[in-house]
Amino acid sequence: MNSNLRLQIADKKLNFTSIAEIKKKYLFDSKDDGVSRSYIFGYEKDNPSYEYLKTKIFLENSSSSYKNEETIYTHNLELAKSFFIAKLRNLEFDEIERVYTKVTQNFLFNIYAISRDIDVFVAFETMNNRGKELSHLELLKNRLIYLSTKFNVADYEKQILRRLINDSWKSIYHYLGKNKLKPLNDDLFLENHFILYFGNILKDEMDGSRGIRYIQRQYKYYFKDYLLEEKFTAKSINASTDDKNKNLTLIEVKKYAESLKESVETWYQILNPNDSSYSTDEKVWLEKLCRIGIEPVAPLIMVFFQQEKNTQLRIKLLKSLEKFMFFIYLVRYQHFLDVGAYQFLEISAELTTGKLTPEKALESLSERNEKLKKDKNLINIIKDSFKRSGFYNWRGIKYFLYEYDLNLKNESKTNRDKINWDNFIIEDDSDHYTVEHIYPQRPRKECWTKLYNIYSSKEKSVLRHSLGNLLPLSRAKNSSFQNKCFKDKLGSEAVRVGFRYGSYAENEVACKDSWTANDILERGIKLLNFMESRWDINIGETSEKIKFLNLSFVLKKRISPYLDQNKRSKK
Repeated sequence: MNSNLRLQIADKKLNFTSIAEIKKKYLFDSKDDGVSRSYIFGYEKDNPSYEYLKTKIFLENSSSSYKNEETIYTHNLELAKSFFIAKLRNLEFDEIERVYTKVTQNFLFNIYAISRDIDVFVAFETMNNRGKELSHLELLKNRLIYLSTKFNVADYEKQILRRLINDSWKSIYHYLGKNKLKPLNDDLFLENHFILYFGNILKDEMDGSRGIRYIQRQYKYYFKDYLLEEKFTAKSINASTDDKNKNLTLIEVKKYAESLKESVETWYQILNPNDSSYSTDEKVWLEKLCRIGIEPVAPLIMVFFQQEKNTQLRIKLLKSLEKFMFFIYLVRYQHFLDVGAYQFLEISAELTTGKLTPEKALESLSERNEKLKKDKNLINIIKDSFKRSGFYNWRGIKYFLYEYDLNLKNESKTNRDKINWDNFIIEDDSDHYTVEHIYPQRPRKECWTKLYNIYSSKEKSVLRHSLGNLLPLSRAKNSSFQNKCFKDKLGSEAVRVGFRYGSYAENEVACKDSWTANDILERGIKLLNFMESRWDINIGETSEKIKFLNLSFVLKKRISPYLDQNKRSKK
């Protein structure tokens, strides 16, 4: 109980019942006020939730060497306690008393007595198949433990298997909930492991025209049925011994549980690289993939890292995948790109079964990247899409600008990060933005109208959303900031909010005296040069880059005053 809340009712009784009596009645029982206690509600003692409930929720001392182990379930307990404390803190004492009355006198409970001839595991699935659904991971654990009782083996073998399953799930829930700020989705982990573990078997069973691509598209809906309705069933234990794929053995259940346990640690580390044991460069490239979108390639990284311990080969894989993901970002309309996550899953499944070595997997990825890079038709499609839609609404704009700022940081030879990625990607509903239009979206001030009065409305719109006009901000600024004159956006000693005090990209722009269409063009070309070198994409010569930016009209109008003057002098 919260300390302030405890003080509020410490010297009072709820419905003539003291706190000590309430604890003894609803939390634990102890005979003759002895030191031993029997908790009325709890978990199995080897479950991390048992000690967490006792020490963090009930605020009791622990008699064991509690390691503060946390899981998704302990987080749920913490959130539940915080919720009720926040609600009760705002209530008067008589209102708290009424809540206590309702909780202790108005709840109805069903008590089920399970007789020996009823299977407790089947009862668990049946009783929990109502209301809020159990996760597939919870159902699977119960199912595997149930199956452990059905194998025709010695009891000690069944007990060993059950302990292994419990240990595996304890590890799974520990890693899925280890990062409180970003708990991992248990079904997403199970889905990806399902493809790695069973993908190749299912691929062989299916018609070749569908294969792994079909599985990838359908597995989000199919994996639960396969695991719980086809693979891990009592019927599978008694299947014909002639059908090795259908006949389920104790060894197979053991291997599956062990694989889940081994995979979840790798899964956690690739999705939380800064809390991993990986090398500095591995962490750097995993972070990049987490920013650009790691989910399509996470299964491949998981199995590759499990099989390959060479750091340089791992980094090579991560760089190749990041390059591939960025190329996908460039293609606005995915139906033009004859590649997809299913290809990564296919490589993952073949790595798992040994049909492909890590070295061969790297070769395959490299060949695919080269094929994309040399596809002139695809490059033209990318150019046309930016010509029509500009860069501001490009889904890769924040990742690209963030990477450019990191590049400027490296060139400056300093270690200070000026942009926090988690803050940078937040879409703030309070009218704050992290990507700045240097030439504003609403340029009503004279300082802007004078500079851009030679351009048509359509040309001004292209300039506003052009790549060179977009700037990553070190911190979100109100939209009113965007409409200021350029000199006011730079900031001053008196007002230390501006480009001079922002990101590395902001500092670079702050060196300018004004911001013209020519500056937008020149910075756009510079950013495309960075894109070419960073991701090994061939956009073309400067003239091609100007077309890519759709800013040929800037070049023409920059030259035309000179041409007019030349004509007048000849006359």
